Amino acid sequence: MVDLPDSVTNGPAQSDWMTVRPEWIDFNGHLNMAYYNVLFDEGIDDVYRLMGFGADYARTRGMTTYVADFRVRYLRELHEGDRVRCSVQLLDHDEKRFHSFQELHHEDGWLAATAEALTLHVDMSGPRVAPMPEDIAARVAALQAAHDKLPRPEAVGLPMGIPAKGARKG
Repeated sequence: MVDLPDSVTNGPAQSDWMTVRPEWIDFNGHLNMAYYNVLFDEGIDDVYRLMGFGADYARTRGMTTYVADFRVRYLRELHEGDRVRCSVQLLDHDEKRFHSFQELHHEDGWLAATAEALTLHVDMSGPRVAPMPEDIAARVAALQAAHDKLPRPEAVGLPMGIPAKGARKG
């Protein structure tokens, strides 16, 4: 039996608060798109530790995770000094992969961006995609069981593209 904190079993896991840095601001005066990825990446680190992943895992066990697909939706601009936190919901997993959904929320409560990821478990000796060790798989399964109780976010799996000309309005 894997014990997880209530903070990740009663809702999406929450990161610590993060602050938008001055060097991340672009010539348009708002957070450059690349740094949304940095916030999502730093925001998921706490959850990765709960799952058993991270720098220690790579160093001691020779295994890690690689993101295979990452899609960001930019919903509202962030500016220098804004404080945000990242929520993480595990949507699905198997022995070698997991699918997650993240949201960046401003400290005032509004949603700034969402991200959806497909992450691979990797044996660094190849490197090659490999099954998770039993103890890690149990931690991921425990988080999955907790998050299966949550509603699936509406933004999961949204298509991207330009509608066919006949389908466009106006």
